[in-house]
Amino acid sequence: MKEVSVAEAGLSLEAATFLACLATILELPPEEVPRPAAGEEPVDGWTILRWLGGRALGLVPVSDPMSFAWAGPWIALVRGGDAPDRRAVVMYGIPSGVAWDPSGTTELDGWQIEEGFVVAPLDVALAPQPHPTAPTAAGVVEGIFIASTAGAPVIETESVRALAGRGLEGDRHVSGTGTFPSQVPGSALTLIEAEVCDSFTPRLEAEEHRRNVVTRGIDLNALVGHEFTIGRTRCRGMRLNEPCSVVQRYASRPVLRELVHRGGLRADILQDGTISVGDSVRAS
Repeated sequence: MKEVSVAEAGLSLEAATFLACLATILELPPEEVPRPAAGEEPVDGWTILRWLGGRALGLVPVSDPMSFAWAGPWIALVRGGDAPDRRAVVMYGIPSGVAWDPSGTTELDGWQIEEGFVVAPLDVALAPQPHPTAPTAAGVVEGIFIASTAGAPVIETESVRALAGRGLEGDRHVSGTGTFPSQVPGSALTLIEAEVCDSFTPRLEAEEHRRNVVTRGIDLNALVGHEFTIGRTRCRGMRLNEPCSVVQRYASRPVLRELVHRGGLRADILQDGTISVGDSVRAS
């Protein structure tokens, strides 16, 4: 996401922050999002709805925003403390956490979500984007980490058995004791780039990101939809491992926003094998 700050003078804070959040989700300059007509609310006025329709998008209201979770961005209208008006923030992940707050409302005590909206395609059959071209450069395994259960200490290992359709031996993804369901597509293996970890100060450690495999030298995002090998073990990239409030809970500082689209890869293991530090990682 490309965060957009509040720039609309003459609008209520609710409207101005909503436009900032919409521009952030769509990764557009704020001047490209139209200003609502006088008396219009951005969430249900024709100006915004027809502009979104021109992009084959719409706004879907969330029936229970306090418990809603989405593996991507959505907009929440929140009220903080004794503030007289509501503000919009970008929420992200399953479970969802605040990814961008253009007005700092969620820094106040006692803020609550009152409404929520998902920016969604009007026709889902036309929405899927083609998978990126598989990377040609090979990477390398820099670290391997497992945890026996959700929240258990992370154990670093030099080598581990990879179990087809299940995960890494000894890890919570195999035993079904993790935060999320096991043995469903995209649940066996999680990876993250060392370059992403290095971009944090101090460096993002395994106890914070809790991914299984740390790689260096390969674009993990480009492996979505492609088979790849770690050493001789065949895997398939299933989807981006986007951040959520779980990773934020384990981290020692705010990380959710910085990990959007940079949280790594969720993959399936296609055959039994062994994964070791120093193994090559390459598209097959």
